[in-house]
Amino acid sequence: MNDQIAIPCVVMRGGTSRGPFFLARDLPADPRSRDAVLLSVMGGGHDLGIDGIGGGNAVINKVAIIGPATVPGADVDYLFAQVRVREGIVDTSPNCGNMLAAVGPFAIEAGLVAATADRTHVRIHNVNTGKLIDATVATPGARVTYEGEARIDGVPGTAAPIELSFPNAAGARTGRLLPTGRPVDRIEGIDVTCIDAAMPVMLVRAADLGWTGREAPSDFADSGFRARLENLRIEAGRLMGFPNSATMVIPKPVLIASAGEATLNTRYFMPHDCHGALAVTGAVAIATACVTPGTIAADMVGPLAPPVPITLAHPSGQLVVRLEPGPVARVQRTARRIFEGHVFARRSHVPHSVLAA
Repeated sequence: MNDQIAIPCVVMRGGTSRGPFFLARDLPADPRSRDAVLLSVMGGGHDLGIDGIGGGNAVINKVAIIGPATVPGADVDYLFAQVRVREGIVDTSPNCGNMLAAVGPFAIEAGLVAATADRTHVRIHNVNTGKLIDATVATPGARVTYEGEARIDGVPGTAAPIELSFPNAAGARTGRLLPTGRPVDRIEGIDVTCIDAAMPVMLVRAADLGWTGREAPSDFADSGFRARLENLRIEAGRLMGFPNSATMVIPKPVLIASAGEATLNTRYFMPHDCHGALAVTGAVAIATACVTPGTIAADMVGPLAPPVPITLAHPSGQLVVRLEPGPVARVQRTARRIFEGHVFARRSHVPHSVLAA
């Protein structure tokens, strides 16, 4: 119908994130060609992604690529991509637990997983980390439902609950819960905890950087603070085994503070902008730090051990991580299918090898 490349696509909200979902078979298998297509689709090279379906915030510049499972015991593969539209970069180093909430419903409706009456369990292989995650999706009458009474902070209204279960989340990218071998490291005179559980993060006491941990995301616009936080993050990444973390979105920096109404106050960065809520994988890491002796989080909250709920306050409310022996971390999310059809990539942006295929 026109001179662009039409690609089947479903736009979904997963938790407090949103982005396009693709079947792996509809995208190039070669990573460079795939990333070129994603940048064209999302509008890479512009702060607002104006020439695509991306936006001006990291939580809506996310992509999920779903295909048949390639490892034993899984139902589907899920590759997550964080598109940095401003810089024109596609980063597949992290996982995203919010987008993960929509993988189960998408897989069922795409025919990759057969629905069962009442609830359907989907075992998801996260290609980014190699970890398996279990999702439980409401399917009354063996049909996905999005309407329900579950509410999550950061999303208006209610929807059907989706439970995510992260077994053995430690060492998602580094292979170790404490990648540096220490619960506390000192970088530029600041104590930090480098921990890897579902997501590699760097925890910092908010007060040590002059904050309360209760600020609005827009309060962190100061360029001097951002540069300092980025320097800490890059050095933490080096200590965790990521020598090129300046070009990656991991580790994620997190400011933490004591909270009367919750276990901790958190301000989570992605990695340069403060999240308006909280990443699920980041929440699992923070909660795990709360029960890991010697970390700055554990020192703040006092002795805790599974089974225990960890309530994390964020700019939009709270997120609860239920830690259970195993170890297993459970989080409740919701999702919604928003749009389905075709999204277009510009031919001038796509390698000739893809066009010839």
